[in-house]
Amino acid sequence: MLVPHESLDRHGEMSARPPPPRAGDARPRSPRPGRRLPGGGVDRAVARLGELLRRHRGVVTAIQAIVVVFYVGLVTVPAFLPLPAMDARMLGNLTLIAQFLFWGLWWPFVIVSIMLAGRLWCGVLCPEGALSEFASRYGLGRGIPRWLRWQGWPFAAFLGTTVYGQLVSVYDYPKPALLVLGGSTLAAMVVGFLYGRGKRVWCRHLCPVNGVFGLLARVAPLHFRVDRELWESRTDPRGAVNCAPLVDIRRMTGASQCHMCGRCSGQRGAVNLALRAPGQEVLRLPHEGVNPWEARLLVFGVIGTAIGAFQWSASPWFVAAKQQVAEWAVTHKLWWLLDTDAPWWILTHYRQTADTFSWLDGLLIVAYIGAAALIIGGWVWSWLHVAAACLPGPRSANAGRLAYALIPIGGIGVFLGLSVLTVTMLGAEGIRVPGLEWARGLLLSAGAAWSALLGWRLLRRQQASRIRLWVACGALLAALSGVLLSWSLLFFIW
Repeated sequence: MLVPHESLDRHGEMSARPPPPRAGDARPRSPRPGRRLPGGGVDRAVARLGELLRRHRGVVTAIQAIVVVFYVGLVTVPAFLPLPAMDARMLGNLTLIAQFLFWGLWWPFVIVSIMLAGRLWCGVLCPEGALSEFASRYGLGRGIPRWLRWQGWPFAAFLGTTVYGQLVSVYDYPKPALLVLGGSTLAAMVVGFLYGRGKRVWCRHLCPVNGVFGLLARVAPLHFRVDRELWESRTDPRGAVNCAPLVDIRRMTGASQCHMCGRCSGQRGAVNLALRAPGQEVLRLPHEGVNPWEARLLVFGVIGTAIGAFQWSASPWFVAAKQQVAEWAVTHKLWWLLDTDAPWWILTHYRQTADTFSWLDGLLIVAYIGAAALIIGGWVWSWLHVAAACLPGPRSANAGRLAYALIPIGGIGVFLGLSVLTVTMLGAEGIRVPGLEWARGLLLSAGAAWSALLGWRLLRRQQASRIRLWVACGALLAALSGVLLSWSLLFFIW
């Protein structure tokens, strides 16, 4: 039996298509013509920004090339220069300038940009992504193997690079920075050369910050909106879009994997850059859209592991534990624990600056970060499950969905942790940041309030009694209190 105007699309699904145009028609009719372009002035202006990204791909490519050159120089050159003297000043030392630009400005404000503009950094500025895509364009073009598609890679990669970076003092010395970042870039190019054709397979599956950026982009007010009905009803003379991060544009409902490169802007008249309420994607996330690995990364990685990594060097608990274990090692004549003979690429080893880690230091750093991840993450995870138990439906799915409400406090916490080096380096130059503690307190409070509001709005969407909702809300606030206390120890108590 023939069904008029219906056919199987390229994904094997039935899709309704409009009748063929009659003679004299200027273009195929759309069942929703008013949705092709946003109506308001602000919406139109935002949509035009997306169109600019699509039309001026040459400019975007040039920007990427400039960033690549800048990145390679920033990471490579200082590694071959002598370490700065103790009294060296930033303006007179290339190594210190590179350290400040990269760790003091670059990375903290990348976090901010993701929370404000989605993954625009990834699609327009990221040197690693650009190099991986370039290698893929001229590579072997193999299919992506199953092991590489494991959803836990972002979690494992983030934890591994965070802990290793602390062991080799990646923020403080140029050689570890070259090893960690240069090694990551080299791996990205190798993966790009092996798999895909003009794609960013590394970015989608293996990049250590892909999971973190994907989480933060969910609360961004800027995103590419797809009108699914309009997409189904039209074709585009430009043909299919080469989506480098392998996003199914037709089914895209969020900003988590979209790199905001603008290549799909205007496709079939159904894709345009648009504004939305911050956190709207979290509120609309269905249970089936919850990724358990994302929830674990947020709670045990972005919150637990990150706090431990930024906290250990200032923690009096770490110092006390080191003294006790060192005394125990001396008593039992375990002298190897106190040796500082590890090479710099395993543990920090710079005798000229009197900065060397013993094997005991390395073990305790790993133990401290692991304990912080388990204790802080476990505290948050437990209270999320208490809240979830008050709601109808599967408890694990409810807890995973509620975890997304913690994205704001997680992102702001990481920004503040990264900015510690910014403040420290400015202080060494005699520059004091006025109202620093107030600013930190205000940002932490704003992040906690935003997370609490998102959580409350998620809870109100559940069909539960008022008493259960209030109990769940109290559990969510208890989870947030653990995060706030942990950051407060670092910024205001120690």
